[in-house]
Amino acid sequence: MDNAQNIIDIKRHPIDNLDEYAIRCRNKLLKNSILILNNFLTKEALIVLQQEAKALQNKAFYCSQTHNVLLNKKSLLLENNHPCNINLLSDKGCIPHDLIPSDSHLRSIYTSEKFQKFIQCVLSTNKIYPYADTLSSINYNYYQKNQQLGWHFDNASFAITLMIQPSTSGGNFQYVVNARNLEKNSINVSLIDSVLKKKYPVQELNIEAGTLVLFYGRNYLHRVTPVTSSIPRILATLNYNHEKNLELAENARLTFFGRLH
Repeated sequence: MDNAQNIIDIKRHPIDNLDEYAIRCRNKLLKNSILILNNFLTKEALIVLQQEAKALQNKAFYCSQTHNVLLNKKSLLLENNHPCNINLLSDKGCIPHDLIPSDSHLRSIYTSEKFQKFIQCVLSTNKIYPYADTLSSINYNYYQKNQQLGWHFDNASFAITLMIQPSTSGGNFQYVVNARNLEKNSINVSLIDSVLKKKYPVQELNIEAGTLVLFYGRNYLHRVTPVTSSIPRILATLNYNHEKNLELAENARLTFFGRLH
């Protein structure tokens, strides 16, 4: 049964209105490269998810990794100080899909036909699919004090997140447009260099609890600044693919979840 309408604030966000509301959201995404839907969850559903996230927190797998903005290994063809070779830090905790309770509101949203059709319309795609592995489709992410997400481009073409609990200081989402165009195989090295040296004016979002964000992270450089409060930043990710039967790479599963299955 599709009960997402009891979890999503349908009056504020009529996701079943594909002819008007979804198209309006699509236009915002195309214009701004990011879609921000404040108060996407009902107040009651948000409280339930906050309680669930806190109950699961002690099961999170915490990882710390160094990476470059392209999320790949250092290139021997580039100088060590090349902007695409600079080591950056990301550290966070993750709850994998198989630990999300069967009756979780996150599962209800994720499997909702109405929600999927809405996302498909916003993305102008015919179909979206879950991950084939048991760990990667729905995740809780925890950023404790001093933890962060370093500057990078996503490997996935789009990202869908639900803010469950923002930190009270730090933990802000920052992004930069015009840094890469993967379709045209172009990358703005000088811009990336300016961002890493803190000489470029980045855009910053303070995302409130209950907000859904859809973002084209493959072409836009982005990060989460270090959390500076004792209150952690808790985020849920709803991860889909354009193709069927895809699994998250084994090395990524080991890094983020500490296991393959």
